[in-house]
Amino acid sequence: MTSTPDLLRQELAATADMLVVKVGTRVLTHPDGQLDDERIARLAEEINRICESGRRVVLVSSGAVGSGMSLLGLKRRPTDLAQLQAVAAIGQTTLIQTYDRTFRRYGRHAAQVLLTAEDIQHRIRYLNVRNTLFSLLDFGAVPIINENDTVAVDELKTTFGDNDRLAALVTNLLRAPLLVILSDVEGLFDGDPSNPQSRVITTVDVLDDSIRGLVRDRASSLSKGGMSSKLEAARIVTTAGENVIIASGHQPGTLTRILAGEPVGTLLIAEGKLVSPRKRWIGFSARPRGKLLLDAGAARAIGRDGRSLLAIGILAIEGEFQKGDVVALCDPNGIEVARGLTNYHADEILLIKGLKSSRIAEVLGHCPYEEVVHRNNLTLVAHRAASE
Repeated sequence: MTSTPDLLRQELAATADMLVVKVGTRVLTHPDGQLDDERIARLAEEINRICESGRRVVLVSSGAVGSGMSLLGLKRRPTDLAQLQAVAAIGQTTLIQTYDRTFRRYGRHAAQVLLTAEDIQHRIRYLNVRNTLFSLLDFGAVPIINENDTVAVDELKTTFGDNDRLAALVTNLLRAPLLVILSDVEGLFDGDPSNPQSRVITTVDVLDDSIRGLVRDRASSLSKGGMSSKLEAARIVTTAGENVIIASGHQPGTLTRILAGEPVGTLLIAEGKLVSPRKRWIGFSARPRGKLLLDAGAARAIGRDGRSLLAIGILAIEGEFQKGDVVALCDPNGIEVARGLTNYHADEILLIKGLKSSRIAEVLGHCPYEEVVHRNNLTLVAHRAASE
């Protein structure tokens, strides 16, 4: 955790040819839950200016549930799933109409893209989403992405950060070098944000437990996210080799200042090498179908040395999965260190776990692979420092 060198900000501003902007419900609405048309208009103006500079912008926008609540006169977020989905459906119409109306002032189209987790977990659908987004950008449109709350059952049941995570996955999908999360706070503070003595941390080099321990989230009847979910989104993006800035969406000109290289908000710096698109899907988008518990040596070989996983390093397995499925690789404490495509199905691994590779043919009658998960099909999901 260090001060932000001006050069680092300026370099990022100069080289970020594409950025994903995530805007939260509390930024888009008044305190009473009504959509803030003026703030949306300012956001559209800034995004249009960025597009005119030759950059591409994808917007991940919350606000459908909050918009629906204000239209229906609801004071609190419904807890009944069907009602919540209905409120989201009503609110999404107004939300996208507001965006489209404001972008049309600049001759641009707002393109509504509603996604569920399955759209980015399934490899073919993942690639289709990627191709569609690039086509929209080629047309000069601004993709407005939101969760498809009307059908996304699991996502609506959770209480934090779905669109923060969605923004991170979209950033990885597009390989955008910068994710900007516009929040109702100025960034990550070194203490309680309500304390006048607390200050915004300008740069985070390593997102570790000491950083997570600074989080002071508060409950809200409108939105689901908080700083915890924003830091989790940052982990996903920075682990894949990209950068994140958490900044205030209430202050006019935030995006313009960021792309001018000014020290706005909290910059979370990319860690490690850029991860390929395929490995990003394996590590952060695909849902693991099972779990492999590794001994300390195997976890270290994968996390620190970039080695493949051999059967001898597996202590136990969980779940039912087939060859080619994504599985989570965990250290002896159950902490996930990587994900990868398994070369064997669960029943076979039960028979060969803890054995040397030379004994696989003896036990199974064949040995198509010496590795249970090859390093070329494996992605670290924790920062390298955490596994050392």
